[in-house]
Amino acid sequence: MAGIVFVNFPVKDLSRSTAFYEALGFQQNKEFSNENAAAMVWDETFWVMLLTHDFYRQFLKNKEIADTQKVSSALIAFSLESAEAVKDFGAIAEKHGGTVHHVEMGIPESVMYGLEVQDLDGNTLEPSWMSVN
Repeated sequence: MAGIVFVNFPVKDLSRSTAFYEALGFQQNKEFSNENAAAMVWDETFWVMLLTHDFYRQFLKNKEIADTQKVSSALIAFSLESAEAVKDFGAIAEKHGGTVHHVEMGIPESVMYGLEVQDLDGNTLEPSWMSVN
């Protein structure tokens, strides 16, 4: 049974972050978006929820929001259709203010390829491709 995975990211500038994710190919679902949150849909099973800091804090109880420019909080991996699609995703992210790097894992690109892509707030996505027979 397939469900939907919702990844929640705190963002400093909701409109700027929404534009960044739209440039990457996510589509905003306006029904679940407002001045505090933008629902960004990759496909029917994977959404990224961009939340203003004030709104995000409501879910934390006694915790603080991590400064993901300085510390890692999570690596969110998802698959794409090819190594080229992963490279294109990274190039678009860089063009729109994100940062990208490739971790060399000793696996040939013809078998697996992935990138670490940080958004404007330092939240990390891991687009990847694997040759699955």
